[in-house]
Amino acid sequence: MKRGVKHMKNNIEKTDLSPYQVDHRGSSYKSSVVFIGSTPLGGDYPVRIQSMTNTDTLDTKASVAQCIRIIEAGADYVRLTAQGIREAENLAVIKKELLRAGFETPLIADIHFNPVVAETAARFVEKVRINPGNYVDKRASFEKHMLTEKEYNEELERIHTKLLPLINICRENKTVIRIGINHGSLSDRIMTRFGNTPKGMVFSALEFIRIFKAENFSDLVLSLKSSDTVIMIEATRMLVSMMQTEELSYPLHLGVTEAGEGEDGRIRSAAGIGALLAEGIGDTIRVSLSEDPEKEIPVAGKLAGYYPRGISQKAPDKPLNYKVPSSKPEILKRIIGPLVVSNMTSFPEINAVIYKNTGYSTDAKTGEIKKTDSSVDLIIVKNCPENIPENVSLILPYRIWHENRGKDRIYPLFSPETFHESAYRSEKLNVLLTGSNFNIEYLKDPAPDTTLVIFTFNPEKELYAADYFLNALEENNLSYNIVLNPVFREKNLEDLQIKASSLLGRYILDRRVTGISITNTGDVDFIDITSLAFSILQCTETRITRTIYLSCPTCGRTKFDLRESVKKVKEATGHMKGLKIAIMGCIVNGPGEMAGADYGYVGATNGKVHIYRGTVPVLKNIPEKDAVMKLLKVIEKDQASL
Repeated sequence: MKRGVKHMKNNIEKTDLSPYQVDHRGSSYKSSVVFIGSTPLGGDYPVRIQSMTNTDTLDTKASVAQCIRIIEAGADYVRLTAQGIREAENLAVIKKELLRAGFETPLIADIHFNPVVAETAARFVEKVRINPGNYVDKRASFEKHMLTEKEYNEELERIHTKLLPLINICRENKTVIRIGINHGSLSDRIMTRFGNTPKGMVFSALEFIRIFKAENFSDLVLSLKSSDTVIMIEATRMLVSMMQTEELSYPLHLGVTEAGEGEDGRIRSAAGIGALLAEGIGDTIRVSLSEDPEKEIPVAGKLAGYYPRGISQKAPDKPLNYKVPSSKPEILKRIIGPLVVSNMTSFPEINAVIYKNTGYSTDAKTGEIKKTDSSVDLIIVKNCPENIPENVSLILPYRIWHENRGKDRIYPLFSPETFHESAYRSEKLNVLLTGSNFNIEYLKDPAPDTTLVIFTFNPEKELYAADYFLNALEENNLSYNIVLNPVFREKNLEDLQIKASSLLGRYILDRRVTGISITNTGDVDFIDITSLAFSILQCTETRITRTIYLSCPTCGRTKFDLRESVKKVKEATGHMKGLKIAIMGCIVNGPGEMAGADYGYVGATNGKVHIYRGTVPVLKNIPEKDAVMKLLKVIEKDQASL
């Protein structure tokens, strides 16, 4: 065993994770196949969908009923928490009742803190999820614990010893193990060495992978989750790069933890998961919503359907490296974050309806059009109005712009061909509208300091059109500020939310584009499309226009009504801007996932809540009925002292 640990440690030290590059093709990473019960995962099999119950695992009737609802919604696997021996043993009863009812869907046990619970559950279920951050280690204290090399190796040997019984039981019972890394619960050992970072997450996984390799156990699934979509994506890409280098091929489970509920939960999950699925990364997904678990399944199904297995083979052979230029037109420098552009050319004349649809408000007394935090930055219109409200910027066909060029806050719209030939040009901002049939020669007319390019494409026909366009710019040494404008034809708002978020998320998160514009020819209101654009930027944390809320999906460890608490916290703090507030059902991932949050509302025991400032609990065991008001008072006191 010591030889195995030493080998593991040396491999970790030699693994260079930076710089790293993931090839954005479906053929770049192909996972091995593991059988979770009779349902295979990985390889060329479809992306599998799963959810997790939030019932008390000791309540057999409620747990079985919820499992059935999740399965009937379309889940391939169902996960249940097992926080103690009794809960782990009751998984056998739950499984028996499900089989009696005719349901053979594989079950997964979710374990934290207790190896004996994992060993018990592994005898009854098809897969066990363990968290390296707390499987052997105590809950992180977020304090530095410097270890000598000898002490570090002893820690790894201790972990190896603790894992051996589970490995043997899983081998005997053909039980798969998920090494489930959470950004919110890394060990002090890892955080001292690497920080609470994507690199730390990958090394946390590596510690356990080396142990399983030393024991010749390969029925593994890996996940690197975070409530921060950037961290989740970066960590997973880094892990894939490492596995490609070392010729490993474990299946990957994708998810954004504490994604929230409603629109935000769907958008945050779609942006993070969709970015990786688009690159051919991911074998099973869970969309974590603070809603009934069965409601997660249709959302996950739509995501998996949008990026089916092998779809990334349609992407360019060359990885996408194009970045937003360091300079931009002067008129756009006042905007903090990506632009939002709205196309209102379907309206013959600009009027109050257009302003409402693009996020502007109207003063009830004066009728004055006022800009809000959710007003688009540029509106494309057909004609020039007589009066242009203050803080409204319009894009007009270049000939109409030329006829009205004496007015403020209007800018010309060209095709690249007409721009190349035209003598009419603005000294402040010229907007070029192009599409999939672009001619790169017409974009070689250099004017990047005054030019914005809107790239319009149909993702139903050309899902990777933007990749090809951005690669063409890079290959020709062209550097433009780009606004992506996918054209959808969705009749359902949720469908549009999922598709637009999963499509645009990776370009925004990777800082490849300057802005977004969403066009939809289906039955979705313009005002909802405007809201969606800002929500995508909000949930990717690239442009903050309101308070950010993180909330977990709840599980059997949750000891209070989290969904009602989320509602109350939002009602009490919704008027605030720029804060990040986390509402967590339990302490397992709470402090860690709140590392980037300003405040936390975390379940402690039955009906009791801890209030956090950052990762520090400032109020403990507050009765649930008083907790929201206490949280609000902490925030207000802090705000008053600024």
